Amino acid sequence: MFKGLKPIVYGGREVWPLVEGGKGVAVSNHLSSGAWAAAGGIGTVSAVNADSYDAEGKIIPQVYSAKTRRERHEELITYAIDGAVEQVKRAYEIAGGKGAININVLWEMGGAQRILHGVLERTRGMVAGVTCGAGMPYKLSEIAASYNVSYLPIVSSARAFRALWKRAYSKAAEFLAAVVYEDPWLAGGHNGLSNAEDPRQPEDPYPRVKALRETMREGGIADSVPIVMAGGVWHLKDWNDWIDNPELGAIAFQFGTRPLLTQESPIPQEWKDRLTQLQEGDILLHRFSPTGFYSSAVRNPFLRHLESRSERQIAFSLEQAGDHTHQLDVGVKGKNFWVTRNDLLRARQWVGEGFGSALKTPDNTLVFVTDADKAIIRKDQADCMGCLSQCAFSSWMDSDTNSTGRLADPRSFCIQKTLQDIAHGGPVDQNLMFAGHGAYRFGKDPFYSNGFVPTVKQLVDRILTGD
Repeated sequence: MFKGLKPIVYGGREVWPLVEGGKGVAVSNHLSSGAWAAAGGIGTVSAVNADSYDAEGKIIPQVYSAKTRRERHEELITYAIDGAVEQVKRAYEIAGGKGAININVLWEMGGAQRILHGVLERTRGMVAGVTCGAGMPYKLSEIAASYNVSYLPIVSSARAFRALWKRAYSKAAEFLAAVVYEDPWLAGGHNGLSNAEDPRQPEDPYPRVKALRETMREGGIADSVPIVMAGGVWHLKDWNDWIDNPELGAIAFQFGTRPLLTQESPIPQEWKDRLTQLQEGDILLHRFSPTGFYSSAVRNPFLRHLESRSERQIAFSLEQAGDHTHQLDVGVKGKNFWVTRNDLLRARQWVGEGFGSALKTPDNTLVFVTDADKAIIRKDQADCMGCLSQCAFSSWMDSDTNSTGRLADPRSFCIQKTLQDIAHGGPVDQNLMFAGHGAYRFGKDPFYSNGFVPTVKQLVDRILTGD
């Protein structure tokens, strides 16, 4: 029998321990987060390149007109702050004094600290807390505390939290509202899978969360500070043993994927329709993101295209050495590319199939692409606006030199371009479509039968029943 949840005190009022997962680039906006808060939960406005509006209420396209990356980066920061402020204000109004509004930022997004300062400065009294992951956000506690706002770090292991706590968070312990455990094998979007963990071998989240609680106790953090379970949460009845469990302390739950399919969800209809058609196994944990992090998204033609691109890849040397005994005579200019005989034959076959351009990667390999794909890759790299603190695809880095010092990687893609496109009506099959690994359950859950799409309030009410 489902135990049921009890309200918690957060942001000065009683709320349900249900957190809307923040989904960047216009997916968790004021409509969804405001409605989630109005239903008594903790709504989350994404502060990652959020939308702004003109005088008529139409979305302002984020167009970059500056000639240099550094100047375009400044345009991006202005868009980001203005958009997030607008979204928070609208969400706060929709919430009507109920629930709470958080904002979500990615620590590895370009200008993260400047954007966080800019948003919190202009939304005083509206934001209850800041959730933040995708990196090691050491300065999160300091920035949040300076605005009298709570912080909720997103981690995927006890080890990561221990490092954050010892280095910084212990100095602002009173503003730590919760710790979000984002399961790297279950959650959608970017995650914190470490090099020591096998992406093909999912681990049971319970021991990992138990270890996180033990680490929090070592730091003197009370059991009343919740751990928020994020990733793979669909029916609360599946997590019944976690509720009121003294080993785990207070537990809250984050829902990132389920809020996508609501009436208030701002994603285009084609995206919503596609969610109901997914099958188990359709979500791919991959490493094509220019962030360098693993991430999970629908294995649609966009991701399959990236997979096949990387499969058309051979190693080379700039001089004859070892088994690199043959000069490459296709796809490249010059004769200083030495490859194995087998790879030479493969390269000739790829060129014969239309993949006539070989592009260098940072790992001394060549990937073979069509001339059309090469043109798109080069244009996207040239158009970079520095949306990440460092980007493998364009070699941008938010530093004095604005360069990672590594060759731009054609095996990746412009994440800003594709996320903006899919969020604003672009084709779902030709863009990155983030989703958690439980997204296939839309098609199996009777709640959504006969094409039913709930309001956020109906979804929250349903979640509270255990289903």
